[in-house]
Amino acid sequence: MGHHEYASGTEPRALLITGTVGVGKTSVADLVGDLLAEASVPHAVMDLDRLNQSWPAPDEDPFNFRLLLRNLRGLTANYLDVGVRRFVLAGVAENTADLDGYQAAIGMPLQVCRLIADLPAVHTRLRLRHEAANDPESLPWHLERAGQLHQIIDQAAIADFTIDTTEVPPSAVAASVLKTAGWI
Repeated sequence: MGHHEYASGTEPRALLITGTVGVGKTSVADLVGDLLAEASVPHAVMDLDRLNQSWPAPDEDPFNFRLLLRNLRGLTANYLDVGVRRFVLAGVAENTADLDGYQAAIGMPLQVCRLIADLPAVHTRLRLRHEAANDPESLPWHLERAGQLHQIIDQAAIADFTIDTTEVPPSAVAASVLKTAGWI
């Protein structure tokens, strides 16, 4: 059975894996992709942080969110054309406006999984990441941002489900994400 036969009977669905910086969004999204591949499910994994990396950003859109949405719309269409039916997005949604933007760009049902972790664990992960990337300069900003973003996402209350990653290996988190989303 070719992937187009599979695709024709399967409605496209998307899952946004969100949470604060350092909680494991990208790692978990990649592992979810691995599990979908093992299950022969046509899918795409998109790291939303990669879709807005251009310089300079407009003054009125310092995080390049409009460009991110344009790129997301185009990539989604391309992936659908080749038979992809499951979309795993890793990125931040701070509020319902962000979520509505993602929803409009992908044009399919979107579930939101929020990853959480104790702040000390997040800070440890961020320190390791910045050490590995030889990027000590931006570490203080990310450490402060982690706490702020955690509160912002708490207040937004946009997640369909939440998974705690504090003491759980990323592979087990990925399996929980797929099971809770009802995808496998």
